Amino acid sequence: MSSNTFSEEHLERSIQMEQSIQNNEFDLNPDLELESNYDFSSGESNGGGMEPTWGEVCHACCVRSPSEWASVLMGCVVATFFLYFFLFGLDLLGTGAKVMGGCTAGALFGDDMNPVAGLMVGIVATVLLQSSSTTTSIVVSLVGADTVSVRQGIYMIMGANIGTSVTNTIVAVGHMGDGDQLELAFAGATVHDMFNFLSVAVLMPIEVISGFLFHFTERIIRDFRSQDGEKWEGPVKRLVSPLAKRVIIANSDVTANIAKRRATCGTFYPSNGTLACEDYNDPLSCKPGLIKCDTKGDVPYCPSFFDAEATEAADKTAGVCAFIIGLIVLFICLFALIKILQAMLIGASTRLLYKATSINGYVSILIGTGITMLVQSSSITTSVLTPLVGVGVLRLEQMLPLTLGANLGTTMTAILAALLSKPTAMQVALAHLIFNMVGILIWYPLPAMRSVPLGAARRLGKATRMWRGMPILYLLVTFLVLPITILGISYLFTTGNSGITVLGSLIVVILLTALGSLIFFCKFRGGSDKFIDFIVKREKRNVALNELHDDMEHLKSEVRRLQAHTAMRNEREESQKKNTQNDDKVESSSTSGTARGDQEESLEEGLKLPVTRDLEEDD
Repeated sequence: MSSNTFSEEHLERSIQMEQSIQNNEFDLNPDLELESNYDFSSGESNGGGMEPTWGEVCHACCVRSPSEWASVLMGCVVATFFLYFFLFGLDLLGTGAKVMGGCTAGALFGDDMNPVAGLMVGIVATVLLQSSSTTTSIVVSLVGADTVSVRQGIYMIMGANIGTSVTNTIVAVGHMGDGDQLELAFAGATVHDMFNFLSVAVLMPIEVISGFLFHFTERIIRDFRSQDGEKWEGPVKRLVSPLAKRVIIANSDVTANIAKRRATCGTFYPSNGTLACEDYNDPLSCKPGLIKCDTKGDVPYCPSFFDAEATEAADKTAGVCAFIIGLIVLFICLFALIKILQAMLIGASTRLLYKATSINGYVSILIGTGITMLVQSSSITTSVLTPLVGVGVLRLEQMLPLTLGANLGTTMTAILAALLSKPTAMQVALAHLIFNMVGILIWYPLPAMRSVPLGAARRLGKATRMWRGMPILYLLVTFLVLPITILGISYLFTTGNSGITVLGSLIVVILLTALGSLIFFCKFRGGSDKFIDFIVKREKRNVALNELHDDMEHLKSEVRRLQAHTAMRNEREESQKKNTQNDDKVESSSTSGTARGDQEESLEEGLKLPVTRDLEEDD
């Protein structure tokens, strides 16, 4: 069977499986049961038989020969090496994003906006800074400085909750080379998005109407007093940051001061658009722009991308370079980690893997919370877990509670920052925590509610079967096009100009009409089916074109093999023909010799007869 035929059949099986999931008919289809021992509708593994015991899991894990233990140890060492540089790539990615988008992100923050605008600002700022922890810390400091109100800060925190999952979705894109892994990894990454979207969809209207988060946290902080102390740095950052800081260090004061309206981006480049330095030969004497030096350590130093004569554009270019380098390192290490995990899991039973990862969901939430508190970044937690979902070590049902725990753990960063600020700052940080806790109480305990984010994530994963470009389209639309569009429209209603307000109203009417027409076309005119058919045919065509070269090479090798086989057969036939001809010649020669002998004998007898007769007559 050719690879093209296999891809088409696999795509059709994926669509058939999705329809079975929707109709809850998975157990009624024996063909689908042969494809997988995992019941997607219930979230449990049937393993094709009895569920394995923990004793079997321990035996498979721990009972090994010395050579196997040596291989496991070597695999763990190599995996740790690539995991370190995977985290290094994430750090470089985030720092580069802060440098190239710090000024823009700072300009987004303000108090003169409606709740929808505040939500969109939180999303866009988090995408630009590649860190919800950074966004929430900035929001907390803005509220503490009375630049942003508590209510607006709450909406921005909600937006930061949505934007935080952009990083692990980028990691899922790294699986595009394998359709099976891409489907699982993209579903594992977007289950975080689905939970955040659903939580905002439910809690934001309630907050706008009743202000329950605002009033509840206001009661909690009545007796709060700020504390003196230093910022806590997690152990992972202590290990990874020293190497990343040798490459580039983002100046977080730029975004904070611009957000507080104390400066503009040009303020940090006062000397004819360049940095202000006492001695240009000594970079440590320069006041930092978007990139700064490390002057707090025992031995002060400047990173590789720091330039004493840099302009704003040059520093932003350096940020773009750091972002691209981080992305490359991230994907290389991701590819290596996947290969190592696959090599270590060769021969492992799926039943045993599912049993080993079948931890109670609430325990998983605590584990996710603890890990995120240690690394101080939910993006790191979910980005490391996404490849594990892609290679099949973690199920989607286990990924969800771990990401919920990551959501809770990342709130600790804002709470720690608020301890050094005003009570209003602590109020916003607590609102972030309570928002996530209420969201978990709504969407996780009941299986029926839990199936909503899980089902939505599965459908997005299945969509990659129809088109592998779906993750990139999802990233662009969800985290850039929609937020920026809605943010731009919302600003039209905050200018105070009646003409601009009318323009905004007209744009909203046009967009709502277009959206309603699209929904009507998809629901009642077969638009969704037509679109799916178009995408499926397009993907089949792309797969066929991509695999055409391999198929042609395969055909050429087959033709060569057939030609060689035919030539050998022809040579054999010619050899046999020659042998037959030689045998015929030998036989004919022997036959002719026998005939000549018989003729000679008959001739001699003929000659003897007259002589004998003559002698008899003489006698």
